[in-house]
Amino acid sequence: MSTLTPDLRPASLPPVAQLPVRGGEHALLDALESEAVHIIRETVAELERPVLLFSGGKDSVVMLHLAAKALWPARVPFPVLHVDTGHNFPEVLAFRDRAVERYGVELVVARVQDYLDDGRLRERADGTRNPLQTLPLLEAIAAHRFDGVFGGGRRDEDKARAKERIVSLRDDFGQWDPRNQRPELWRLYNTRHRPGEHVRVFPLSNWTELDVWRYVAREGIELPTLYYAHEREVFERDGMLLTPGPWSRPRPGEVTTARRVRYRTVGDMSCTGAVLSEAVDVQEVLAEVAASTVTERGATRADDRLSEAAMEDRKKEGYF
Repeated sequence: MSTLTPDLRPASLPPVAQLPVRGGEHALLDALESEAVHIIRETVAELERPVLLFSGGKDSVVMLHLAAKALWPARVPFPVLHVDTGHNFPEVLAFRDRAVERYGVELVVARVQDYLDDGRLRERADGTRNPLQTLPLLEAIAAHRFDGVFGGGRRDEDKARAKERIVSLRDDFGQWDPRNQRPELWRLYNTRHRPGEHVRVFPLSNWTELDVWRYVAREGIELPTLYYAHEREVFERDGMLLTPGPWSRPRPGEVTTARRVRYRTVGDMSCTGAVLSEAVDVQEVLAEVAASTVTERGATRADDRLSEAAMEDRKKEGYF
């Protein structure tokens, strides 16, 4: 990880869409970083109790890195929130804890298992828990009175996320109405909300997966090892390579074999697929991502394949 420095680029660049790409990769990354820093600073200045959703995945790690830069030399003054389904990759949970300690931030954990134990939620027939995160997330927001929630959603990931504003209002039930969104002109972001409501804030909205990896390379940001090629026992189902476990057992005819794989996204082990890969470092991952024609969620997340509107339906209910 690069050393944090107060020598930040000014947050006064024009919108990214107006910047010429001819300026080179670093000019584009500077513009994206400047925009994200501006959004974080504006949000922290306007809201009383912001929180950052943090899973240990690459987007949330980049967000925490940007928050540290934006607020330097002070420490990040708000906590990070993880909704733990109980099906997380152990490597990612270990990385999450190391990152929280390194940045000196408070970690708030909402556990799906607690809701299953007391009957507020029931296990799904397919064994996946990603869709069960909504209630723990909303109740954690209400219990801690968070009025602004930083999320790592990017518009290139999914059609529903492409509809989001950078600052997106959630009503007093935590729900999102895609037909009732505020205009965002000239980099002016409206964080106003009534008691009981909150806003979701997406500093990486205009980034792509490739931008994230280029920024990781430039800044020397550490990520969980799952993002790089390693040997792992997997089996194939519906075109995805899944890790066997109590939550995803191979069915008759599905054979478990050792393959060299990496993960483009690190959601639940029960619904996140690996991809065959030989990319063992950032530069090799960059080459793979640049050649890919499918988003990381579209290629490797079973929960997003339920329907064309799977993500939008969950977001309307209060999902990330």
